[in-house]
Amino acid sequence: MSVKPEESQPEQKSQEIRYVNLYESEEKVYIRRITGFYQRLRRYISSPLMLGFLLMPWLVIDGRPAMLFDLPARQFNILWVTFSPQDGVYLAWLLIIAAFLLFTVTVMVGRVWCGFTCPQTIWTQMFIWAELLCEGDRNKRIKLDAQAWSLEKFSRKAGKHLIWVSIAFITAITFVGYFTPIRELVAGFFTFDLDLTAVFWVLFFTGATYGNAGFMREQVCKYMCPYARFQSVMYDHDTLTVFYDKERGENRGPRKSTEDYKAQGLGDCIDCSWCVQVCPVNIDIREGLQAECIDCGLCVDACDSVMEKMNYPLGLISFTTEGAAAKKKVKILRPRVLGYGAVLLIMVATFVYSLATRMPLLVEVIRDRGTQMYRISDGHVSNVYTLKIENLDRKTHVYDVSVSGDYVFEVDGYKAPPVLEGEIINLPVRVVTSRSELKGEKNTITFKVVPRENPEIVVLRSTTFIGPSK
Repeated sequence: MSVKPEESQPEQKSQEIRYVNLYESEEKVYIRRITGFYQRLRRYISSPLMLGFLLMPWLVIDGRPAMLFDLPARQFNILWVTFSPQDGVYLAWLLIIAAFLLFTVTVMVGRVWCGFTCPQTIWTQMFIWAELLCEGDRNKRIKLDAQAWSLEKFSRKAGKHLIWVSIAFITAITFVGYFTPIRELVAGFFTFDLDLTAVFWVLFFTGATYGNAGFMREQVCKYMCPYARFQSVMYDHDTLTVFYDKERGENRGPRKSTEDYKAQGLGDCIDCSWCVQVCPVNIDIREGLQAECIDCGLCVDACDSVMEKMNYPLGLISFTTEGAAAKKKVKILRPRVLGYGAVLLIMVATFVYSLATRMPLLVEVIRDRGTQMYRISDGHVSNVYTLKIENLDRKTHVYDVSVSGDYVFEVDGYKAPPVLEGEIINLPVRVVTSRSELKGEKNTITFKVVPRENPEIVVLRSTTFIGPSK
């Protein structure tokens, strides 16, 4: 059955079209200051992480930075271990473990990573602290922005931006300090003796931090972070997250603490909007679970403080599960959690075992492929090889080289030089055998490289020895 155009017109007129710019906040978000359990918990969690980030480049272990990713030298020092580009598999393995750890945590307790440990959240809170220090709480900031420019407004705004730039600069120089020795980097800024590349990256990350934490803020979480886009796939009815108890809270409405609000058909929510005013991503948790929610718990602290003032029971907004909110039995050990946990445990165990048994020596054998593949002299046949030795240990070593095969092979004229920690050397090696013993044109030989100071470490590399056909 078709609908006549004139019959559909009333419905079309009742519809309201609203255009939303997905990459720009509709209005400036003014965060209200709040204290409570989850605010303190986030401070206790983020403070050690911040200290670790700031202090790690300054720590020295065995005379070298505890954490330094030296790209020109192709060395990556992480605590007591030195990695090389050939160890990239460990980095890939570590990233996969981190991903599965994130999946496991998300299935169990939602987006607590975003709310408590994400750098975007932590740096945004530091910038908000600067706003509170210079401009005051939410209502004062709104009034200040509405005022005409004056000396007081300029000084407050300038003080805020000065703190923002200082935090951003310290962040940038610390981050670049993970790739350049930070003592040389900081000294270079005071003596104006810096590589232009280091200056560029310090200024770049200063600007990026200043923009992200100072202005973009919730837009990063809403539109740029991919985690918010796929988190709903990992949620289930037993995932712990922030929920608003609609059955208890509705209908909303203002009232006095002495009134019998239930007789008026009202719920416990007084519609004060504090849960919205403290939200760093500017959402209303009362509208249900939303992808933008970062599970920071600030709305829980705000609502609990209001409930205390009204002498109502706490927990109108709380960390709970959808199943518990629906008065259903909560399952902690469910198949998805067990599956992620088992895979994570196996991967961590494999990674630790592989790292513990990692050989601190890399050897590559390259046979000389010049026009003269072999040389005959005094009844002997010789081939020339290049041994590429990389010392991944934290000590200097001297490496002894021997060769074996189906016949008697000898290393001619090899002198073992000391190889410094992290050093890569190329050594020419000549292998000689008797022509009378050599039966075939192609023969397999094996190089054996052993550090003289640590003989239990043995590296074997096979290659081909070329001889005359007759």
